[in-house]
Amino acid sequence: MSSFTPRELDYLAGQRLGRIATVGADGTPHVVPVSFRHNPETDTIDVGGHGLAASKKCRDVARGSAVAIVVDDVLPPWQPRGVEVRGSAQVLAAGGSSVGAGFDPDLIRIVPRRIIGWGLDTDPFRPNARDA
Repeated sequence: MSSFTPRELDYLAGQRLGRIATVGADGTPHVVPVSFRHNPETDTIDVGGHGLAASKKCRDVARGSAVAIVVDDVLPPWQPRGVEVRGSAQVLAAGGSSVGAGFDPDLIRIVPRRIIGWGLDTDPFRPNARDA
């Protein structure tokens, strides 16, 4: 059974872009857009891309940084919806092509510890927050 609700899984499957947040060695936050997918076999969020292994986000994760990813959008006229996943992460040397064709082999795998959804299972302004 997944830590994500069925509506969250459907939403994540229909989105292509998220924003991953890590923390640098000096404590400075770092947020960048990324490609991702929900991995149903591991119930994780896998992040891939081009040049991933040489990126700051990979260096931060390899160093043990806290990590979060947000996937969100707004439906007209003003209906925000999205999912935030906070958790631990690791850099893996294989699997990146499962996120996107032509991506580098490396990927960042985020293991959810806390999931916050809004506008999917609940009112957009009353988040569904829970431990994974």
